[in-house]
Order: sequence, then structure tokens, then C-alpha cells
Amino acid sequence: MPEPKIDSMTQNNVTLLYVDDEPINLKLFEINFKKKYRVLTAESGLEGLKKLENNTDIIVVISDMRMPGMNGIEFVRKAKEQFVNIAYFILTGFEYNDEISKALEEKIILEYFRKPFNLMQIEQAIEKAIAQIK
Repeated sequence: MPEPKIDSMTQNNVTLLYVDDEPINLKLFEINFKKKYRVLTAESGLEGLKKLENNTDIIVVISDMRMPGMNGIEFVRKAKEQFVNIAYFILTGFEYNDEISKALEEKIILEYFRKPFNLMQIEQAIEKAIAQIK
């Protein structure tokens, strides 16, 4: 029996990294997106930077905003110093604030999303970012 053709933008062809200090959030994100993307997770900004160093195929990064050590914007700023050809997003349970606004204006992040996350909104943003990267 011939294998079904797989669209080039699906089935783990795209690797994304999700950074969040809450293990339950990491698991929920992975469960919701693993059918479409290869999902890597990290529990801190520092761990996220290490994952970026060790996985050159990551093209999308989504980070929680409030984490101990360094917040999501701090993590993205550091990551962008080394990994410029990646689409960065923030996912937060907190309100839009000046730091997020500034990061959007400076194009540090492409978009920010609110928790609980909207699956379709994030997927559309990822697909749009992938189209611009490839």
C-alpha cells in the first residue's frame, strides 16, 4: 500500500520550542501541537537557550512571559542575539503591558498570545511566520 502524501508544512516538518516554567503548561502545549509540529520544550529561559544551541532546526519559539530568572522578553532578546532567523512569540496569562508593547514595536516578537491559548490563533501565526521564513 503506498504511503499517503504529507503536506510539507505538517507532520513534524517544523520544529518549534515552547518555554514555560510550569510543567503542566508545557505538557498541554505539546499535546495540542505535536500532531502538526515537532515540539521541544524548556522549563526556563536558560534551558531554552541551550535547546536553541543544540537544535539548529528550530524555526519558531514561543515563550511564557513571567518566569523566574529571566522573563520571556529577556529570553527572546538573548536568543535573538545568536538565533536571528527564528520567529519569536510570547504567550502569557497576564495583561498586555509596556514591555510587550515595546517588544512588538522593536520587532523582538511577532505577536503575543493570551492564556488560555487559542489553538487556531497560534497555529495561524506560526504558519504565517513559517511562510515568511522559508
